[in-house]
Amino acid sequence: MAKNKLAKNKISVSTQQYLDIAEIKEDTIVMKDGTLRAVLLVSSINFALKSEDEQNAIISGYVSFLNNIDSPLQIVVQSRELNIDGYISQLKKMEKEQVNELLKIQTAEYIQYVGELISMGKIMNKRFFVSILFNPISDKHKNFFSSLWEAFKPATLIKMKEKRFIQFKTEIDRRADDTIGGLGSIGLNAVRLDTQSLIELFYNTYNPVVSKNEKLVNIDELRVVE
Repeated sequence: MAKNKLAKNKISVSTQQYLDIAEIKEDTIVMKDGTLRAVLLVSSINFALKSEDEQNAIISGYVSFLNNIDSPLQIVVQSRELNIDGYISQLKKMEKEQVNELLKIQTAEYIQYVGELISMGKIMNKRFFVSILFNPISDKHKNFFSSLWEAFKPATLIKMKEKRFIQFKTEIDRRADDTIGGLGSIGLNAVRLDTQSLIELFYNTYNPVVSKNEKLVNIDELRVVE
């Protein structure tokens, strides 16, 4: 009986307290240390298929981009097994609804082909992200005691005041726009993740198995009960 109670208490503790994220709002991540993050989803380039001149131009543009940025950023490559269950289900539905017998047979053969292709090996989907940082207070100005206090204070105490958040968000918005422009100059399309996309990104990242079957509700449909 005591063991069951202890187990329930352990489960009730939210894993959110172990994350460095305090909150996500207005397309921006607020970290527990008071810094902000903006995340860009970036397209890719098939570098190997480019000519030598094109490759040199891309490298030169990338070097110029790195030299011109005035804020720290992190490049992240996320690799996930491609889930095509929804696509297969849609094909099977089309097969059943198909009136033309020839098209029905071709659809069935295509489904079989895709199934055999998947069985031969995992098909991975890669996504490329750029994380942009804004730190209102340089780490150089933090002493030992302030850093120690940040390590122990709860997330509820570090939620940023709205006035300060708006002020800091203006700066990180500028940095995000500059980064998007810089990436565009070397042929890379970048888009900033909105609040819903950021929540889904971290949900899928920290719950790779559960997220396949349990999709998140759109934040606009959520209602807070007080």
